[in-house]
Amino acid sequence: MIHSSFYKPKVCPVLGIGEKANIDRAQAIDPAIALNRERVDEIGREDLVGYLNKTPSVTYRLTQLEYGNIEFWQKLINSETKGEVGQSAIVLDDFKTSMIDISAYLTNDDGVFQGTYWYPNLRVNAWGLNVGAPETKAERTFDFIGEAGEIFRGTNKYIINDSSVVGSGHTDTPATVSLSAYPPVVDPDNAGIYMLRVVRVRAGVSTVLTDLKVGITSADVTYDNGTKTLTVAHSNTGDVIKYWYSSATSPEVFVLNDVDIAGILGDCVSIYLYIPGSGHPTGTDYLYTLQSCKIDVKFTREDLKELGNKNVVQRGIRDKSVTITLGRILENFTIEDVLRGDTSIAKIDIEKFTDNATLIIKIFSDNTKSTFKYGMKATKLAPKEARGGVTVKEYVKAENQMEGQEILITADDSLLGI
Repeated sequence: MIHSSFYKPKVCPVLGIGEKANIDRAQAIDPAIALNRERVDEIGREDLVGYLNKTPSVTYRLTQLEYGNIEFWQKLINSETKGEVGQSAIVLDDFKTSMIDISAYLTNDDGVFQGTYWYPNLRVNAWGLNVGAPETKAERTFDFIGEAGEIFRGTNKYIINDSSVVGSGHTDTPATVSLSAYPPVVDPDNAGIYMLRVVRVRAGVSTVLTDLKVGITSADVTYDNGTKTLTVAHSNTGDVIKYWYSSATSPEVFVLNDVDIAGILGDCVSIYLYIPGSGHPTGTDYLYTLQSCKIDVKFTREDLKELGNKNVVQRGIRDKSVTITLGRILENFTIEDVLRGDTSIAKIDIEKFTDNATLIIKIFSDNTKSTFKYGMKATKLAPKEARGGVTVKEYVKAENQMEGQEILITADDSLLGI
């Protein structure tokens, strides 16, 4: 049997120069594959004719504790620097064409490595941040979609991903990479083929040269199993060659993350709501008596296929939505005051609420709020729903929901405007 303690997940950006990394603080992982086989019957026949095998569809739900590290967000957008201090913030458009692989390395209770689950070319379909109560753990959720899921075992039990930088002296000439340390094994479904994927990154532009799962092959990529050498033609000095293959041996280790904090409670966040026209937010824009804050981001993806090809050939996002839900014990009308744009008026008419509010959530390492980790800023928010209820022997509750299309993620406090 395989215990969750030995289900070791990693994320790997497909594009860009980013390397694979552990998925830290994961609490639940729920992948599902629909084979999308369509049964065919016909008039005059009792038994079925057969099946039409359409492209599988993969949904992958990940729940992760918030631990104040922005690295995982960077992996999702295939960037190693965006969102850091001194860099531009991560925005929703960064998720349009980015892709990741998620692998799970599996060891049983006897310490025997059993194999690898591999979900390639996943895209982000939705994500969320939920601070459910003042003393509960903040959680992130991610929904990924894709078209493939594979299990590697036996002689092919490890998925290897690594990269190499092309050295000096190359101008449109072949570059070689030795893979002898952990030799590739031929793909069981493709005679003579060893490389699962090869990507060349040149001057920030990624080109997928070979990818077995999407039917991409290039004469620029060759592998000599005798010398264990990968060759990429037409290489230039400074190119980054990323490669994936399966092997019977692996250097893979799951280094436990004991550097970052274990998790973040609801008392470690600060939340501000204001109207941009009133200036930068200050302490007066801080939201008190909040009991919960939930951010839900959803994408309407436009991942296109073409006649004569079973694979997705273009990826994008047609529409996006940001929904903010704030729950509180009713004490005052701070949120309504902000949405109305007037703290002195004696009547709050919900029809006069603004459609241009901004919400900022800042995440700190602990409840002293002395160490800022990163934050999110949702802009151009319009009220969507307001509700409030009371039951016997309970305090009156209130909930406000706002929606928009813009949110940024950054570890640079100056980009939040505070």
